[in-house]
Amino acid sequence: MADFGGDLEPFRAEARGWLEANFPASLRQGAAPADPEAPETPTADQALWRRRMGEKGWGVPTWPADLGGGGLSPAEARVLRDEMERIGAPNPIGGMGVAMFGPTLLEYGDEAQLRRHIPPIVKGELRWCQGFSEPGAGSDLASLQTRAEDKGDHFLVNGQKIWTSGAHLADWCFCLVRTDPKAKKHEGISFLLIDMKTPGVEPRPIRLINDTTPFCETFFTDVKVPKENLVGPLNGGWSIAKRLLQHERSSIGSPARAGQAGPGVLGGPPIQELARIYVGLGDDGRLADGDIRARLTSHLMDAKAHALTGERIALEARSNRGPTTASSIMKNAGSMLRKEKAELAVEIMGHQGVGWSGEDFTEHEINAMRVMLRSKSGTIAGGSQEVQNNIISKRILGLPDTTHST
Repeated sequence: MADFGGDLEPFRAEARGWLEANFPASLRQGAAPADPEAPETPTADQALWRRRMGEKGWGVPTWPADLGGGGLSPAEARVLRDEMERIGAPNPIGGMGVAMFGPTLLEYGDEAQLRRHIPPIVKGELRWCQGFSEPGAGSDLASLQTRAEDKGDHFLVNGQKIWTSGAHLADWCFCLVRTDPKAKKHEGISFLLIDMKTPGVEPRPIRLINDTTPFCETFFTDVKVPKENLVGPLNGGWSIAKRLLQHERSSIGSPARAGQAGPGVLGGPPIQELARIYVGLGDDGRLADGDIRARLTSHLMDAKAHALTGERIALEARSNRGPTTASSIMKNAGSMLRKEKAELAVEIMGHQGVGWSGEDFTEHEINAMRVMLRSKSGTIAGGSQEVQNNIISKRILGLPDTTHST
């Protein structure tokens, strides 16, 4: 049945009261929230907010209460989200552990793995990274060659991963490895958890065009991994990986993420206000540049439609099973919206939007160019636009596979 929520007012009052009592006052004054993936040390109040939300379990509101989660219904989680937005409280619990690995482990992990790994994710105590792509296995991920040999009480892992987000900062890695090189490529893969402090693990940051290092190439040289770190059946990792990728695409394509590119999340004004500041208003009270006005209006309409679609998908869910193949649609639309918004922000700023450093540019102006450059990679992350289009055509539209040998 669809989740219509029932009488949610008692819970709304509870959530509002708890947030008023526990969200630090200093963060209500516009201080930026601590980024779960950033290396910077959080302020005292940012750390306090993360600890309080972690102890309450509301950073992951629908996760099981017996594992530290909030134990809320989807309807209650939406009320909590609304109340957090009302007070301006960001969710300080995030990262790949929340968006990708945790939900997957809740489906496929055994009891010992759940008890070991879920509580630290709930509290924001550990960082996770994703060991999927390899230099020779990107969109064709099943061609991966990182080997995990059975050595009795452990696996011995050797190989290389690429574009490993945050590997140099991570405590653990959820990794796809080949455990049966003789099997068909989709059937010889296993899902393994690797402690990044294990001898032989070497992440090397990659500097991007926007002068940041969010990604790494990661090398595994004779890395010993205990057998209990195998999630799911041996050689059954591909099914788990596909499920995890649905969670990843759902996160990339979420309405919240779609609004992240460009000023408005960098501490600067929303893009509408940005246009008023840099473009200016005409005598009629409208933006002086008609082309910018039309494109900004079109973008805002698309963003609103994307947000409403996300709400509809959530409301129409018949269970709490998580994302479906519809995540491919949302991923494609969301990543394009982020790219479009970032490009619009730079264009709205004019020459002030192309600064790289120096006193002639504000922090927001310098960040705008960096965000714009980074936003283009979103159409590749989590599976390229072309891969998502194939999924949409085959699994949603039911179109025939037209590939054939010549």
